Order: sequence, then structure tokens, then C-alpha cells
Amino acid sequence: MLPSSLDQFVIELEKVRDGRFLQMTDILSIDNLNLADIELIFDLASFFKKTVINCEKKMPILKGYSQLNFFAETSTRTRTSFELAGKHLGADVVNVSSSDSSMNKKGETLNDTARTLDALHADVIVLRHASSGASYMIAKEVHAPVINAGDGRNEHPSQALLDAFTIIERKGKIKGLTVTIVGDVLHSRVFGSLVRILNKMGANVRVTAPETFFHSHIENFGVKVFYNIAEALDQADVIYALRVQTERAANGYIPTIREYSKNFCINLNRLPLAKKDVIIMHPGPVIREVDLTTEIINHSQCAVQDQVENGLPMRMALLWLAINYTKKKQF
Repeated sequence: MLPSSLDQFVIELEKVRDGRFLQMTDILSIDNLNLADIELIFDLASFFKKTVINCEKKMPILKGYSQLNFFAETSTRTRTSFELAGKHLGADVVNVSSSDSSMNKKGETLNDTARTLDALHADVIVLRHASSGASYMIAKEVHAPVINAGDGRNEHPSQALLDAFTIIERKGKIKGLTVTIVGDVLHSRVFGSLVRILNKMGANVRVTAPETFFHSHIENFGVKVFYNIAEALDQADVIYALRVQTERAANGYIPTIREYSKNFCINLNRLPLAKKDVIIMHPGPVIREVDLTTEIINHSQCAVQDQVENGLPMRMALLWLAINYTKKKQF
């Protein structure tokens, strides 16, 4: 039975939380989350999906709290889902983009920008920045909890959480599954968080791409490297394609985009190489006919739309926990 009032909703929500809280102050990396933290986040995301998203309700449990989305890099899915997540929960949401900030217009440093944000007394700060480690710098300067919405080539923890959540919805588990990651590993912050959560949850992780798209010593990530895509897809439970990040000069690491597509694009001919019930994923935006073909995007085993939809309840869970159930900072 769904909650009939806000008070009943809070009672049911606290039952799901069951006295648990996150062990860290800021949500900056998958490394900071243990399995108990991840289980808590997933339980809450599932509850929000069932009671708020699927029922098209708004539950103002964050009424009176302020959420500052500071996106110093372009975004569609992440920024929109964090904004909608805050509004569904009743928070006062303020968006700041790079074009609006003094960093871009007047040369203000990142640390000074952080101090400015702190002086505004936001209750949570969601940050995306083109520089790896920017979220850590901001977090050291502000009292509010910081959620890393993507920093350079480093990590994108909320994306990894919604991806793992989607895999469990589709496959029932992660432990023991074979997940093949295809594409531009070198420039991808999605890979940085995805490989961490998959290893933490017991998946067998493979990567395949042109050799120039691999980090040196990539095996240190706990993955098995394949240069032949057919071998990498053999008996895979999940195929996770990454975008060729041309905005980070990724096309300079391969002969041509056409050549990459010929060898690594996931198409209907490659689908039978994996298990019959394989699911196909991509963090978006998809470059059609390069990362995935249109036929794959429209395929019943493609979970890309599920990933987008799960971004909203996942980020609702993160915002609620960040404001109410993380360790407080000591300055």
C-alpha cells in the first residue's frame, strides 16, 4: 500500500532506511562507499521510484533546504535529473553554469568560488567540473556535503550507482556476471566509477577497445583486457558501450571514426556473440552508428532508457541522504 500522506511517506521512508546512514561526508567517489552504503542507496532509490516517480507524486521532505547545482561543464541528463530530483523532494534548487560564474567571466579561482558558494549556506552542492579532482577541492572548502556529478576524466559516481541499480533490475544481481565495457576507456569518467562499483559488487569485468584507448597498466583496475571484440563479447551478460569522447580529442587516438565504428560499434551482427539474454547499456549521449547502431538502441534488450529513468530516483536518494544522513564536517 502506497503512503497516503506526507507523514505516512516519511514513516515508510524511515522504515526503509532502518537506522542506516552513509559513512562519509561527501559523495565524491565509489571508493568512499562500502557495500552497506550501496545497499542503503539502492533500497532508497527503489522506494522513491515506486512511491514518487511511478505514481507521479511530489513529496516535499526537503522543503526548506537549498540545493545548489554548480555545473561548470555542459550536461543534459545529469543536471536535469539532479534538478528534478531536488524539486520532486521540495528543495529550493539553484542552478549555476560555467557561463554564469565569475570563474568564467572574471577569472575567479576554484577555491574562491568554493568560498563564495559556502557563504551562501547551501545545504547540498552538486558539482560538475572539467578538471579531475575539482569536487575534492570544493569539498574541502565548504560546510555543505558535495556530490560529485563528474570531474574531468576521474569519476562519475551517481552514474555508476544508477548503472549498477539498472543491472540488478534487469538481471537480478551483479555478483558473478560478466560485464564487457567497450570503447573510450581512456577519457571516460564513467569508466572510472563503473569499474570500481562492478569490482566491488563481484562482477567479472572485461574491456575492449583500440589499444590507444587504454590507460597504461589498465589491468590494475581489476579488468581483463581484450583487443578482439568478438572474444570480449563471448558469453557476456552485459555490454556497456562508452562514447568516443571527441570533445576530449579522442578522435586523435584512432585512425578515423569510421574505422572505430567498423571494429567496435555494437550492432545486430555482434549481439549473438554474447549471451542470449545480454543487456546493452550506454551512459549517453549515444553517438549513433559509432557507439551503438539505431537497431541496437531500439532493441528490447537495450537498457539505455532504463538508465535515464533510474537517474531520477537514484539522485533523489543521494540528495536526501547527503542532507540528512552523512557525517558532518569539522572545520
